[in-house]
Amino acid sequence: MTTFERMMHSRDERGAGYLILIDPDKIEEAKLPLFVRNATEAGVDGFLVGGSLMMSDEFDKHLDVIKRSTTVPVIIFPGSLFQVSSLADAILFLVLISGRNPEHLIGNQVLAAPIVRKMGLEAISTGYMLIGTGKTTSAEFISNTKPIPSHKPDIAVAHALAAETIGMKCLYLDAGSGADGAVPEAMIKSIADRCSLPMFVGGGIRTPEDAAERIRAGASFLVTGTAIEERDDPRSIRRFAEAVHSVRVKTT
Repeated sequence: MTTFERMMHSRDERGAGYLILIDPDKIEEAKLPLFVRNATEAGVDGFLVGGSLMMSDEFDKHLDVIKRSTTVPVIIFPGSLFQVSSLADAILFLVLISGRNPEHLIGNQVLAAPIVRKMGLEAISTGYMLIGTGKTTSAEFISNTKPIPSHKPDIAVAHALAAETIGMKCLYLDAGSGADGAVPEAMIKSIADRCSLPMFVGGGIRTPEDAAERIRAGASFLVTGTAIEERDDPRSIRRFAEAVHSVRVKTT
């Protein structure tokens, strides 16, 4: 079973999946094993690893620590070409479909594809959309692209349909790390009603209630990062996991 199949099976079994995004720059290596073990025991369905701007030069080392500390999938969420490693279970092969910067539409993908293939790393083709909710995020600044306005669900739907028509496996709607607000439920629902691709949603999600609302709207996977970093409390992780898993959504 591929990592993507494992994720879909987990979604189908639990109604939705909950993942934690680990930015190696934002957690001390010494704290990483305990954090990952606690999160796994609390009910997370997987870990995403990466960041828009990475100051650490020990990406492989962090991945190795995470892999040895959990039994759930560990998937790279790459912010650059430097965030590729054979130690992960898979990589979200991102195409920033919300932007018009050719570097992130095809340039980096051409450079990364031979490396990913040579490593034998499972690539999950993902249509990545930045959603604007207020202040400029790191992802927006580094990618040099404008996000889709949060009050324009029709634009998001059109991009989602393009990703599905091209043949991508999933979507990722991201308000960005530390965003003022999360991706609106109305936008998620609009996409879920028109597009069959499984949808990751992250950025700006502060509470378990925020998470549950987005699962009800149609998200397949809920991703938190900053909300967990700020609390550093296993009980908070469990509350998020329970909120996500308590909402049964229609799967396709």
